[in-house]
Amino acid sequence: MGSIIYMLCALTALTCTVLLFRSYKRNRTRLLFWSGLCFAGLFLNNIFLLLDKIIFPVIDFSAWRYVTALVALLPLLYGLIWEDE
Repeated sequence: MGSIIYMLCALTALTCTVLLFRSYKRNRTRLLFWSGLCFAGLFLNNIFLLLDKIIFPVIDFSAWRYVTALVALLPLLYGLIWEDE
């Protein structure tokens, strides 16, 4: 059951990434770009979670998960603080 939930979370983040980048391409709103980058990083974070818990349970991917989560949130934080429209 856990693997299904992890896969659905990854697919949801990938879908959000695609939709945000498509909307950015159409509207050119910078916050959509930063949000798309954030969700792309969250997709990678979910992939590392899937690798860590389901595919390779003996290998510890927690450091990679923490780094990708931090890097994923940085573009959104930048966009929310320094982008003004």
